[in-house]
Amino acid sequence: MAYTYDRVLKDVAIDAAELLVRDALAEKGFSVLTEIDVKATMKKKLGAEMPPYRILGACNPGMARKAIEIEPRIGAMLPCNVILRQLDADTEISAIDPVASMQAVENADLDAVAGQVRDFLRAALDAV
Repeated sequence: MAYTYDRVLKDVAIDAAELLVRDALAEKGFSVLTEIDVKATMKKKLGAEMPPYRILGACNPGMARKAIEIEPRIGAMLPCNVILRQLDADTEISAIDPVASMQAVENADLDAVAGQVRDFLRAALDAV
C-alpha cells in the first residue's frame, strides 16, 4: 500500500508551490501547525547540502477531534504531514495517507475518520 499521495507541479518553484498548497489545505479545513525547512536544518546541523525540501504539519481540527475522541493516544500520529520537494524546475508535493499510517491501530471507527481525512487531503492536492 502506498503511504503518500503525490503530485508534481511542472515549472513551479517550491515557494510558489507552498503558497498554493497552504491555500488548498485551508480550503479543506486544514491549518498548518508545524513547518520544517529540512534543507536549512541539514545545513545547520550536518553542514550537508540538499535541494529544497519542506514538511508542513497539517491539521483539520474537526477531524482531529473526532480521531482523539475515538482513540485518545492517536495524537502521537498527528498532524498529517505534507512535503514539498524541489525537483529541478518542478516541485513534488506529497501528503501522508492517513489510512496507511493508522493501520497499526485496529479500530474501524478510526479507519472511517482516516478515510475522510485522506479524501480531504487528496482533494486539496488535486486543487493545486
